[in-house]
Formats: sequence, C-alpha cells, structure tokens
Amino acid sequence: MQYKLMTILCCLFLFINSQAQEKETYWVVEPSHAKVGFSITHFGISETEGRFQKYTGKIYAEKEDFSDAQINLSIDVSSIDTDNDDRDAHLLAEDFFNAEKYPTIEFKSTKMEALGDNKYKLHGDFTMMGVSKSIELDVVYKGTIKDFWGNTRAGFNIDGVINRMDYGLTWNSLLDTGGLALGEEVTLNCNVELIQKTEGEEEEEKAEEDTEEKAAETEEAGENR
Repeated sequence: MQYKLMTILCCLFLFINSQAQEKETYWVVEPSHAKVGFSITHFGISETEGRFQKYTGKIYAEKEDFSDAQINLSIDVSSIDTDNDDRDAHLLAEDFFNAEKYPTIEFKSTKMEALGDNKYKLHGDFTMMGVSKSIELDVVYKGTIKDFWGNTRAGFNIDGVINRMDYGLTWNSLLDTGGLALGEEVTLNCNVELIQKTEGEEEEEKAEEDTEEKAAETEEAGENR
C-alpha cells in the first residue's frame, strides 16, 4: 500500500514538473524602452514627426533568431503626440484619424522573411480606420541579452512607408504656391525593446501590483484617521 502511494506521488510530481516546463513563453513590448513613431512631409520642405505613447505588443517566437516570429501590435490612436496640442486634437478629429470611431491601429504579421546579417522583411496586415492592407517593413535585429534582474530582452529597429490615402486619411490643404500642405506617404519608425514572459507571469505581476496598491491605500487611510 505504501509502495503504491509513493508511486502515485512520484507520478504526480513528474506531471506537475512537466507542466511547469511546458509553459509557453512569449515577448511583450517594453514601453519605457520603445518608440512607435512616424513622420510626414510638411509644406514640401520638411518633416513633421510624431509618436504614439500607448500601445501593446505580443510576439511568439520559438527560434532564437526570431525568423518564425508571430507579431500582434495594437496602438491607441488617442495617445498620438506631435508636440502640439492643437495639431494633436485635429489629428484625432474626423478630418484625420476619427479616433472616436476608430480607436486603434492594428498590425498582425504574416511572415518574417530572413535576409541575412540580422535583417528581415516583415510582412503583415496593417489596419487603420477600418481598412486593412498588406504591408512590408524593414527589420534589423539588434540582439538578445540578459538584464541585471535576469530578464531576457531583445531589440529591433523597424522602418517602413505607407500611403495614408489608402486608409482614408485624405485631408489636405492647397498652398498659395500650388503645392499641398501634407505629403501622402507616411514614414514609420519603431525602436522596440522586447522582454520575455512566461504564460501567466503578466497576470501574477498585475495581481501583485494590485495588492501593493491596495495595501498602500489602506495604510494611507489609516494615517488620515
């Protein structure tokens, strides 16, 4: 009887251990070390730059060189920032992004094509203002490291060009000289740092943050009595 119990316990331990080892890993964008930026020609003589401050990204990759990467990125349109509040408000209005109706920009990869020398051609579906188009982006893989806290991080530079007219962003203004105020092509530039996570890790971190926040609120309430 004792032998049978020990056998069952050993099998249970091996099962639990195998489940822990098989936990899926993935990568997320680390916002404090990333930039999702863009630029557009202004008055035909200069480039106006901007960026989105809020976005989430999740990447699955089994190969160390990310050649099999599956990428999903969601951008919060309302977080646009061009260093000018009036311009940002205009960009969010119906003339441009119509953020109330189309609150996000989405990208979903379909292929990560290795070109050699840590360079890739990233193919995917880009959705903006309800319109989806296949686009190609140039990617440079900057490497993978372990940080001071034991986290695995990877870095990428991503560049590309889209035509805003393809997505219904057609607003423009005619200059006295006959030219247009804004160009049609938008240059995309993203510097992205990823951090590797294990299935369930983000939920655990969020629960821990919520617990710490509630404890701080309780402590503060006690001090104010």
